[in-house]
Amino acid sequence: MRSGDFRTSYEADMAVFDTAFARWLLAALVVVLLAFPLVGTSYWLDVFNRVGIAVIAALGLNILTGFTGQISLGNAAFLAVGAYTTAWLAGKGVPFIVAMYLSGLVSALVGMVFGIPSLRLKGLYLAIATLAAHFIVAFTVVHWESVTGGVNGISIEPARIGSLTFDNDQKLYYVILGAAIFHVWFAKNLFRTRMGKAFIAVRDHDISAEVMGVDVFKHKLYAFAVSSFFVGVAGSLLAYQARIISPENFPLGVAIDQLGMIIIGGLGSVLGSILGAAFITLLPEILRIVTGALAGRLPELVQLFAALKLGVFGLTIVLFLIFEPDGMAARWHRIKAYWKLYPFSY
Repeated sequence: MRSGDFRTSYEADMAVFDTAFARWLLAALVVVLLAFPLVGTSYWLDVFNRVGIAVIAALGLNILTGFTGQISLGNAAFLAVGAYTTAWLAGKGVPFIVAMYLSGLVSALVGMVFGIPSLRLKGLYLAIATLAAHFIVAFTVVHWESVTGGVNGISIEPARIGSLTFDNDQKLYYVILGAAIFHVWFAKNLFRTRMGKAFIAVRDHDISAEVMGVDVFKHKLYAFAVSSFFVGVAGSLLAYQARIISPENFPLGVAIDQLGMIIIGGLGSVLGSILGAAFITLLPEILRIVTGALAGRLPELVQLFAALKLGVFGLTIVLFLIFEPDGMAARWHRIKAYWKLYPFSY
């Protein structure tokens, strides 16, 4: 009986999808995702659009925090930069794809500016420095009314590609899905490159990385740039989906939620970013369905929904930190390893 998974070449060992079963499973998942708008309601299309946007943002944060070891609480700020840049560019008639990636580049530049303290700061001190970025961007958004609309917000024209107009969730779903797949592919391959491996070396031991010839400060700035680029693209898509954005769309809680995504999904894991983003985005919707079903017997649950959401979120993170500190991705890898070695237990 064949047991285990054996590779005979470096190419096979580095393959992203190393088995035929994995490739067929991926193909089936893509087919299901492509067919979903044909059967999904507008409510669930909106939810899954938010999942796709959250996946891109969580990937960006995981590149910085999970793979490079730089803690950041500035994701809400970089989302806002991407969203407001898109609003301004779209108002000037810039095409959708160009506006989306220009917004990512502007967010990358802002991220690099706020990444400069990473030369001297680590851990909690760096987290506080990036938290300052949140308040600086929030102040700018509120007071730069000629560009951002201030507290009243600003509206965005629907996304357009040529003669196609993506003016509802069903049409925008395919754009967000395509963007999410592309950025997942990019992130997965990034860590097969010299730069990606330098990020991991900086995370594991920056002094040793510098001894080996890695320019630590330069790669920390690169990590902030790539991370902020991803988050800026997510902010751009959020602007096109929401159609109206204001400072209320980017509270500090958004940064906390995305930090929870990568903790629950798995730090330093592309798959973990996907699983964590889906879990945290779907959790409130599942709670809403449950509280709605129980509203007849326990009507007070509806009034306590906001507090219940925060309580379940906090409890979930605590339970994962205690029982599964490596996140959902690590549990998935253990399940796969078990079946690869079945019927042996080692």
